[in-house]
Amino acid sequence: MSADKEKVHHIEQWARLRDTSPEIAHAIFELAHFDEALAEKIWEEGSDEVLPLAFSKTDKDQLFWGEQTIERKNV
Repeated sequence: MSADKEKVHHIEQWARLRDTSPEIAHAIFELAHFDEALAEKIWEEGSDEVLPLAFSKTDKDQLFWGEQTIERKNV
């Protein structure tokens, strides 16, 4: 498996463990420059930059961040 595929697989596992949409997890890691400790902090505390970035990478109208459902129309 290439390094990029391993990174994607790791982020998707990270998302599943947190009941979070992969699009949100990828946006968090992108904003954290792939620093897992910083990604965890962003996931816990939130960031105004995550949701617009996550929705820009999908055509889905709803994404999940833990127990919270976020709708595109509210971003």
